[in-house]
Amino acid sequence: MGELADDRALLGRTSTAERVADILRTRIAEGYFRPGERLSEEAIGGALGVSRNTLREAFRLLTHERLLVHEMNRGVFVRVLAVEDVEDIYRTRRLVECAVVRGLGEPPYVLSALEAAVGTGERAAGDGIWTGVATANIHFHRELVALAGSARTDELMRGVLAELRLAFHVVDDPRRLHQPYLVRNRVLLESLRSGDREGTERLLAAYLDDSREQLVEVYAHRVARP
Repeated sequence: MGELADDRALLGRTSTAERVADILRTRIAEGYFRPGERLSEEAIGGALGVSRNTLREAFRLLTHERLLVHEMNRGVFVRVLAVEDVEDIYRTRRLVECAVVRGLGEPPYVLSALEAAVGTGERAAGDGIWTGVATANIHFHRELVALAGSARTDELMRGVLAELRLAFHVVDDPRRLHQPYLVRNRVLLESLRSGDREGTERLLAAYLDDSREQLVEVYAHRVARP
């Protein structure tokens, strides 16, 4: 828990359950806490220097976000997604992300954050850091949604993409999963830069459908193992 203790500074003087939840949400997304792992109140509370009541409220918030589950007489665990959860996540992504692209105003668009995410993913791939590629890919889609300029949509997608990371963490071969989408992210970026909203939406819809099919196949095989 020493690494988690480094996050204590993020709590500042006004420690709240929401800030604790933010820290744990990030750590879950990064794979620091893995799907199926039991979260120790004593260890986490001690590392962050927060009360048990504050920590339990943070757990409650993350359970509401479907990142944690509470099992009676056993404790709180990082959620393990079912295949149906993965399919539902992609249905939600397709609805939201395609709608964002469709609703963009007239070009040019501010694409610097998308460009940075693409570049980060390409550099991570060059270094063979495939978890870094996965993180950059999540950032790319988060910044794509941010083009809508809607705090509500941003918050929705934050939860959806955090859930998606739970599926990524149980995949054995992240390179096979993420490598094909490095080029496709670049293609989407260039399509947006050209101002072709309709073409970008078609590319994005096909991208998400292919990603869903691939992840469901890999994930179903993985979670079916004894």
